Amino acid sequence: MKKEKYEEQLKKLQIELVNLQDWVKETGARVVVIFEGRDAAGKGGVIKAITERVSPRVFRVVALPAPSDREKTQMYAQRYIKHLPAAGEIVIFDRSWYNRAGVERVMGFATEDEVEHFLQTVPRFEADMSYDGIILLKYWLEVSNKEQEKRFKSRIKNEHKQWKLSPMDLEARRRWYAYSRARDAMLKATDTKANPWHIVKNDDKERGRLNCITHMLDQIPYQSTGTTIVKLPDRDESDAYDDDASMEGRRYVPELF
Repeated sequence: MKKEKYEEQLKKLQIELVNLQDWVKETGARVVVIFEGRDAAGKGGVIKAITERVSPRVFRVVALPAPSDREKTQMYAQRYIKHLPAAGEIVIFDRSWYNRAGVERVMGFATEDEVEHFLQTVPRFEADMSYDGIILLKYWLEVSNKEQEKRFKSRIKNEHKQWKLSPMDLEARRRWYAYSRARDAMLKATDTKANPWHIVKNDDKERGRLNCITHMLDQIPYQSTGTTIVKLPDRDESDAYDDDASMEGRRYVPELF
């Protein structure tokens, strides 16, 4: 897809995301959007496209680090529950409680008993969210073996992208088929009628973003709240003074550009 066409379509979708934002604020709706996928699947790019033109007070991104020693002593879902939305919020999880079915299973951070218990109980957990009125959307970004390899090599060569590459990513690349099996088991157990998984083909990141955002908007029963007409007020001159002169002698950043 040509860059101009992509940007044109993305702009239209981002206008709709602003309409969604206004509807969520007005109605008090609560939305959770989960993004899962292999390393280098493009989760960050999709999330950035969704959030770059909206308010972070409404669209809140949650990307949790590895659990702390204290969190390891808690119920597994506890550290995620506290991030669920209040009225008028959309929470986007950049990886979620499904870490247990993915990275924790593949890397041996959870036992098989813990993983199986998670897979058996998470549909009920999500059903309770839906019963309470939360709109839950789950997206798996699918990337091919060839494309993941290409993206990893790009990160290795590009100094601006090397921060994205960790020893865990390299090991995940080696364990490709273990991740495939973990993905298959996760989808089999948690792709429910009430809260299904939606698969986004994301070898072409631009097309994937457009398809994903379009689908997400279609799943939420929002309506445009109308354009607010804003009139800029005149400056009050009743207490005017030379406020430029009052800034003389302050420490300004050097104007090098």
